[in-house]
Amino acid sequence: MVKSREQEHPEEALGWAAIDASGLLCPFKFSRRATGDKDVKFRVLFCGICHSDLHSVRNDWGFSAYPLVPGHEIVGEVVEVGSQVGKFKVGDKVGVGCLVGSCAFCDCCAIYHDGTMTYGGYSNMMVVDEHFAIKFPQNMPLDAGAPLLCAGITVYSPIKFFGLDRPGDHLGVVGLGGLGHVAVKFAKAMGVKVTVISSSPGKREEALQRLGADAFLVSSDTDQVQAAMGTMDGIIDTVSAVHPILPLIGLLKHNGKLVLVGAPNQPLELPIFPLLSVRKIVAGSCIGGLKETQEMIDFAAKHNITADIEVIPIDYLNTAMDRLAKGDVKYRFVIDIGNTLKEA
Repeated sequence: MVKSREQEHPEEALGWAAIDASGLLCPFKFSRRATGDKDVKFRVLFCGICHSDLHSVRNDWGFSAYPLVPGHEIVGEVVEVGSQVGKFKVGDKVGVGCLVGSCAFCDCCAIYHDGTMTYGGYSNMMVVDEHFAIKFPQNMPLDAGAPLLCAGITVYSPIKFFGLDRPGDHLGVVGLGGLGHVAVKFAKAMGVKVTVISSSPGKREEALQRLGADAFLVSSDTDQVQAAMGTMDGIIDTVSAVHPILPLIGLLKHNGKLVLVGAPNQPLELPIFPLLSVRKIVAGSCIGGLKETQEMIDFAAKHNITADIEVIPIDYLNTAMDRLAKGDVKYRFVIDIGNTLKEA
């Protein structure tokens, strides 16, 4: 017998949702499914704001469905576990993020088996199969750890997959924003030489003195770019705006790898001959799988790696989105769900 939506989703929940492509968010009541045998129910304490949340609420990619509750950098505390759950217990720290090969927690377009929309982490509670939940070490702060579930795995995964984590190798990081600053932290913890490549000369001190990068290159300075040609084993390009990649290809050594993790909304121009002559690779990468995400969180906890964040109350959300669109954040917004999301 087919269950009604009320039977499938009996748990009342509160969040903030976009109702249309204007992207404006407002309080929204909905429901979650009951805790199943393999499920973990947790109280959401913090949720990071990703730039893709902004794209989703404004339907920039053309496939958003409304009402839309964003949020895929979700962390909190377990309040209930199903009878077959073995990895978690009540009181544990838990996180849920986007995953490669799974739309289970994609906040803009995914649906449940019963045809109802999923809703993301800008909400007070979540119910999730334990298979998709990440266990947070006790020494990992939930607020500054939340963005690692997206920004962290987005840069950690390609660094590992493409072999750019070898101590002593030279890695370029393009863009010193939400993704770039975390990439620098991970690469330095792995023993890699890091050069930050940025269009903003004013970020030099931040990159070198505070984040510990080994060098800083202004991408518009032709002399600096020329001097660094052929010196890098790999480059992680985090920029989401349209930009030339030919100079980046020139910075690579023979067999070097340029990995794009940003998502420009217009095509980039890719010249082929510079790749052919010295066997260089241009690749893309997007987040990672569950095993790798847990590995990333454990590595971050071991090396005291967190995101640099600005914690905001939920009612500041629309202002934060406007600031994010202007790049006015250093480096990730995180919503204090636990203390500020209240029913009116």
